[in-house]
Amino acid sequence: MASNAIKPLRCAVYTRKSTEHGLDLEFNSLHAQREACEAYIKSQASQGWQCIPEPYDDPAFSGGNLDRPALKRLLADIDAGEVDVIVVYKIDRLTRSLADFAKLVEAFDAKSISFVAVTQQFNTTTSMGRLTLNVLLSFAQFERELSSERVRDKVAASRQKGKWTGGTIPLGYDIKDKKLVPHATERKTVEYIFTKYLELQGFQKLIADLDAKGIVTKRRTTKLKKYQGGIPFTYGPLAYLLKNRLYIGEMAHKDKWYRGEHKPILDRKLFESVQALLKSHKVERRVKRTQSGALLMGKLYDDRGNLMSPSYSTKKGVRYRFYVSSALLRGRKADAGSVSRIAAIPVETAITEFISREFAKHLGTDGSFRELLHLTLARIDLRKSSLRLSLLDPDQDCTDGMGPGRARIVDLPWSYEAAKSPFPHPDETTGPDPQLVNAIVRAHAWVKLLNDGKFDTIETLAEAVKLNPNVLRQNIRFAFLDPHITDAIIQGRMADISITDLAQCNAISWKGQTRDLLGAE
Repeated sequence: MASNAIKPLRCAVYTRKSTEHGLDLEFNSLHAQREACEAYIKSQASQGWQCIPEPYDDPAFSGGNLDRPALKRLLADIDAGEVDVIVVYKIDRLTRSLADFAKLVEAFDAKSISFVAVTQQFNTTTSMGRLTLNVLLSFAQFERELSSERVRDKVAASRQKGKWTGGTIPLGYDIKDKKLVPHATERKTVEYIFTKYLELQGFQKLIADLDAKGIVTKRRTTKLKKYQGGIPFTYGPLAYLLKNRLYIGEMAHKDKWYRGEHKPILDRKLFESVQALLKSHKVERRVKRTQSGALLMGKLYDDRGNLMSPSYSTKKGVRYRFYVSSALLRGRKADAGSVSRIAAIPVETAITEFISREFAKHLGTDGSFRELLHLTLARIDLRKSSLRLSLLDPDQDCTDGMGPGRARIVDLPWSYEAAKSPFPHPDETTGPDPQLVNAIVRAHAWVKLLNDGKFDTIETLAEAVKLNPNVLRQNIRFAFLDPHITDAIIQGRMADISITDLAQCNAISWKGQTRDLLGAE
């Protein structure tokens, strides 16, 4: 005799709130969402629905991405086969992104998971339910983007009026009634730093002087009662502090400055003198970096903190480039890291590919790739299994000495054994042509922006990067070069090829490109 027993369905309740506002209440939004979902599950008890007691709550997390702890736990439990149905108050509690929703539905389908929004009566087990949810999510995403635009417009309007709109309080100021006011003691510290830089004419001497006097970055207490700052100055934070026009009474928005409401704490003449000195030093450093030919000079360290310096050896007239631990160069092999010597090309290629992907939108400008690398990459720590990158945000406003100095850490997968080769990568004595490398990297970045749907047409992309569409059409072809030609250009083995030669090569096939550029069949 067949059994009529209903199979129990394990229901997981997921709740989310975008902000911290109201979370301290005894009965907050998360409680209300869960109560409504549990009531709905009880109403379906005749269908075998049972509520899982495990809470999946994400307080103060945006629905614009999937990087949420409770959601990750929920997905892990789904993979483990511990959930049959997901219940939410509204579908935008799960996500506000159409692209993320598609990923979630695909993951749910793979495990035969149903998804229910109790206030909207949708179920993803039917095609009509999926269509309706997609339409609804499109409006949710539109609403989120519209809200973001309104916030950005409000911030822009306030900044243009010189108002302080929040953020990290710069050294030399405090906040009173939502306005910047000079800090009696710190303003003297800022003035001392500017004056001393003019006197010492360099960062290393200035940093040593500040360390000797115990001058540190601004101490701050976050809303979560955590302490930040109060540490010795390093090059990055100090450079941004010295460039900060906020100290002469101006307020920044993106790349423009406006007259601020706050009082300046520096004399304009002193500030402009510092800018002139910074500019002259920047030109000198740029020339030295270009002449060195070493892309990662001053950025690469071994895993014991030793700077890795460019080096090369010559064999049968061919130069091979390396990066060597400074400890090894000083004869202190025992102090060197686990990787004390590495061929330059593999590590430079890995960094170039990562930076061009991570900061693709910035490669549409006229700035060189080396300059972008200088702005975005603070440090690389070389390990046997990874490259630890300390990344800076090139878009971040220079509002204080600590802003862009706070690095985002990324561990890039890396195999020392794979990069180590009995046949070192050859490198012509002239090194790679920065103009050619920059053109190729920009072309790949443009293709990525088009493929990702960030721009619909060449014309809209050209307008965004401020180029003539015909010029962009011509240059974007560099992304489709024969990989062997691309590698040779990056490695500096095509010294006779100019960017004009590359632009005049109209061949589409790789064989034709090889014929036109190298004269080979």
